[in-house]
Amino acid sequence: MNTPYHAPPRAGFLQKLGPGGAATLGLAALTALGFAGLPWVFRFRQVLRGIHGDGLVPADAILVLGRRLEGDQLTPVFEARLAHAEALWRRGLAPHIFVAGGTTGRARRSEAEAGRDWLVARGVPESALLLEDRSQHTLENLFNVRADLRTRGWRTLLMVSDPLHLARAQATARGLELDVRCSPAPGSPPAPGSLAWWRRAALEAFLLHWYHTGLAYSRLIGSKRQLERVT
Repeated sequence: MNTPYHAPPRAGFLQKLGPGGAATLGLAALTALGFAGLPWVFRFRQVLRGIHGDGLVPADAILVLGRRLEGDQLTPVFEARLAHAEALWRRGLAPHIFVAGGTTGRARRSEAEAGRDWLVARGVPESALLLEDRSQHTLENLFNVRADLRTRGWRTLLMVSDPLHLARAQATARGLELDVRCSPAPGSPPAPGSLAWWRRAALEAFLLHWYHTGLAYSRLIGSKRQLERVT
């Protein structure tokens, strides 16, 4: 089997799409419009249900999903994710923290490196931290972490992100057959109920619809190249 496509560092939008990405994006838009927005409404409800996460249980590792840096600095969203992961680690819910995210945008360091430095400055020992520093988006975060989990013989992940991102992250993880439980980062921007929050929820609903559309389309046409990225 060929190595699955991975976007290069600082990839632009078209590079991130990868094989079949443009086709599935167009199909997702057409189906959302063609069915009077009902697929989007269905996914919107899933996004809202996902904001509460799952019950907390011990896991092999905590996973902090990456977030694009502003320059080389953490955004408030990424800081909230890291702070929540630190709190879970200090509660003893997992002995290790994966920090995910490659070099994106104009940053000179990876999201994972920036997250590691933040956690170390807060007193988390480097021996407890693992980096996934090649990915350009959530799917690649999870794909690469899965390979590391298998190498180490670990099975369970406690996945941390901001609340509105969790439904899509969980769907992607399940598509990759990862055993995950989700935990939302409290206090993560945007403020619940604000206009920015509703806009983000609407976007996440479409991205979730796109993910499921792409998965179904790849299975329908039997594209091994596309399926090896998402399953």
